[in-house]
Amino acid sequence: MTTKSIDLSLEIWRQKDSRTTGVFESYQLKSISADMSFLEMLDVLNEKLTREGLDPVAFDHDCREGICGMCGAVVNGIAHGPEPETTLCQLHMRHFCNGDTIVIEPFRSRAFPIRKDLIVDRSALDRIIQAGGYISVNTGGAPDGNAIPIPSATAELAMDAAACIGCGACVASCPNGAAMLFTGAKISQLSLLPQGRPERKERAMAMVSAMDKEGFGNCTNERECEAVCPKGISIRNIARMNREFVKASFFG
Repeated sequence: MTTKSIDLSLEIWRQKDSRTTGVFESYQLKSISADMSFLEMLDVLNEKLTREGLDPVAFDHDCREGICGMCGAVVNGIAHGPEPETTLCQLHMRHFCNGDTIVIEPFRSRAFPIRKDLIVDRSALDRIIQAGGYISVNTGGAPDGNAIPIPSATAELAMDAAACIGCGACVASCPNGAAMLFTGAKISQLSLLPQGRPERKERAMAMVSAMDKEGFGNCTNERECEAVCPKGISIRNIARMNREFVKASFFG
């Protein structure tokens, strides 16, 4: 069986560092296997550039299994590309056609400074987690998983929120540059479970405050974040975060 191959024109954002002005540069690739992932296609491009003595395109990646949240770029105007609930590393070239022009640029947000080419600094999300995305417990033996009864529906909601991998696609797609889907998922994950309830008020106040301090915008219900989230995180988590914040503000 012959594997389909395609020729591509690439328009890729190149930027040396956060202090320099970036530009789009054009590249041509021939006979790219449709079975390749998007990042494997970029690997082929970088091998070509290296052979030609040119600087390869810098991009983030790690597990390449859609788990770690490291990869991410805007492909033809869509964070992570055109396939729903798919990370960039799991996007395959069979979703593109022979002769396509693909425009690739970094996640753009005031809170995500560009480090080089497609790599942005997403440590602002880490600082939101550091502000309250944890529980304080006494050390010792772990309790039996069935010792704390949790309704099945509640456990499912918590697990759905916990699926967030912190890639930042929600921020890149939001016209306001909001991180409320990310923050809402992290607050929901813990506030729904008994282990997270003792600190739920302090957590909501601290994480929302950290989010605002980092310069992220506010949600205006555009739902672009939900549309591009590779894990299908619902904006209902934003509503839950808002309720947690209001209760903490008035009854804390």
